[in-house]
Amino acid sequence: MNFSLSTDGSPVYTLAYKGKEIIKPSKLGLELFPEGVQRTFDDFSAEGQTSDNADMKTNLYSGFQIMNTQTATFDETWRPVWGETNAIRNHYNELAITLNQPATERQIRIRFRLFDDGLGFRYEFPLQANLIYFALKEERSQFAMTGDHTAIWIPGDYDTQEYDYTTSRLSEIRGLMAEAITPNSSQTPFSSTGVQTALILKTSDGFYINLHEAALIDYACMHLNLDDKNFVFESHLTPDANGTKGHLQTPCISPWRTIIASDDARDMLASRITLNLNEPCKIEDTSWIKPVKYIGVWWEMITGKSSWAYSDLPSVQLGITDFTKVTPNGRHAANTAHVKEYIDFAALHGFDAVLVEGWNIGWEDWFGNSKDYVFDFLTPYPDFDLKEIHRYAASKGVKMMMHHETSSSVRNYERHIDRAYQFMKDNGYDAVKSGYVGDMIPRGEYHYSQWMNNHYLYAIQKAADYKIMVNAHEATRPTGICRTYPNLIGNESARGTEYQAFGGNNPNHTTILPFTRLIGGPMDFTPGIFEMDISKLNPGNNSHVNSTLANQLALYVTMYSPLQMAADLPTNYNRFPDAFQFIKDVAIDWDDSKYLEAEPGEYLTIARKAKGNDNWFVGNVCGEKGFTSTVSFDFLDPGKTYTATIYADGKDAHYKTNPQSYTIRTMEVTSKTRLTQQSAPGGGYAIRIVPK
Repeated sequence: MNFSLSTDGSPVYTLAYKGKEIIKPSKLGLELFPEGVQRTFDDFSAEGQTSDNADMKTNLYSGFQIMNTQTATFDETWRPVWGETNAIRNHYNELAITLNQPATERQIRIRFRLFDDGLGFRYEFPLQANLIYFALKEERSQFAMTGDHTAIWIPGDYDTQEYDYTTSRLSEIRGLMAEAITPNSSQTPFSSTGVQTALILKTSDGFYINLHEAALIDYACMHLNLDDKNFVFESHLTPDANGTKGHLQTPCISPWRTIIASDDARDMLASRITLNLNEPCKIEDTSWIKPVKYIGVWWEMITGKSSWAYSDLPSVQLGITDFTKVTPNGRHAANTAHVKEYIDFAALHGFDAVLVEGWNIGWEDWFGNSKDYVFDFLTPYPDFDLKEIHRYAASKGVKMMMHHETSSSVRNYERHIDRAYQFMKDNGYDAVKSGYVGDMIPRGEYHYSQWMNNHYLYAIQKAADYKIMVNAHEATRPTGICRTYPNLIGNESARGTEYQAFGGNNPNHTTILPFTRLIGGPMDFTPGIFEMDISKLNPGNNSHVNSTLANQLALYVTMYSPLQMAADLPTNYNRFPDAFQFIKDVAIDWDDSKYLEAEPGEYLTIARKAKGNDNWFVGNVCGEKGFTSTVSFDFLDPGKTYTATIYADGKDAHYKTNPQSYTIRTMEVTSKTRLTQQSAPGGGYAIRIVPK
């Protein structure tokens, strides 16, 4: 990495990997809003006080001189509460450059951390007389590409990441954008060349580049806007309701901007830059934070087989509508008898918890009405006996998982959050799945603004006070904050399995997510669907799950998360008990991970060692073309013999025409074994390996 100032005093950096330039000279800086009228609390004059050089003060991107530079080297190994490995090395060289802007007598510092596999940089704003309170108009961090690279991208959007990925040259993004923007419950695209991070790119000479951010705290989410004539990405922050990109007070810092680079796609998966750029864990006692394998009353609502709502009333008002006197619709899934069936299934098969959605009043008119007081997070429907469910689950050794859909009425959620969390603890709930579906209240706010990012963190911090784990859906995509707050055990923040019931995902979708969305942290992807024809659950829904059954098994290995759901209905698992055995057996916390084969959008194969024992699990997924996987088992201990149970696609398997064709076989393996295994289009395989 090289840093310099241009002739006009603009900060400029470049980055090379193995002697090859991957980031051309790129400018850094920020643009501020002009200072408004300043006044003391007792100044009622019409004019107030204005600065003589207000326009000049909008510029924090040029006119700088270098005041001083500091260098350092850091090397430590830390242990995550949960993770893909039991230890993570954090090793970097650091360069901190303090810049002075003589015209305004203001200083900023740009801190670079150079790792073996990439670079992180951030802006730091020391406390100073001429820069205390300021508002961001835009951050102007550039990432200048060296050519018309291939990118795997989703549209830039202030409200959703739930898009299928498009693979194209950078020069083609503009022409493909309209087609890439598909309908969503809340969406605000901002540019015909705007894309989201984490963004994966591949150069024509085989180098991989990932652009993202780390430690997104008290700041707006960063997107990338492409100058498609010069192939230069520039940061584009999510605004608030007034169009401001952030309100800051010195001393303060920005999130880290990250660049991961390699000539081997497997290194992208192995990189821990995002986690390493976050602060160490701030929760002193983490003994209550535990990985969770769960089932839930969810998929039957997603597919339309059942409903979240108790009745078909067009309008309800909490505290006024008497639900004991309304006519039930007969489709409400979160009823006591039905939930007990799920609890029985969980207890029989060794699952930790049962999620129940639709248990609480308010679902009749929850979406699309900009309704403030939409849920109270406390009151169950008449057919859901919460106390009896608590007693029954406890008697079976099963935990219940809470659901807090907010309908994006964030003000309402914050009003209730203490009572809601205390209610959870009083009734035996240790984890909550939160949701932010729909447009925001306060109206005009976006899902990824500074204000909303502060809310998401507030909910996580408040949950930690109650020793509650959080799985946040529709929130900002993660940026490694789970290192600091490991009670954030899951996020959605991408197009998940639910879209398989909304028309389907691209068959290569899960070969992309580990290179993009999962760079920032684990995803509650909700795998494990065994019945791909959704019309068999709901005749009115003709969606198809674009995956083979073996692919669904492999996702428990390839889509890392300490929170893993077996998402299908128990009746479908009972149809395939031999395949279901893998979901029961697979670990969800790991001592080690090996990335065996990888090409974004095409295939990946990962081996993971279960935490605390010598069992290994291998997963392979592939896209539309299918894939012949060839892997060595040299990750196993030399001199030991293991039994491998291989769950693979059948010879005639295909994600569309024959997704339930699979085979199961066992074989002895050692560290010298090599396996060649064919995966069908949209397919894959999963392996459980145990010592003999």
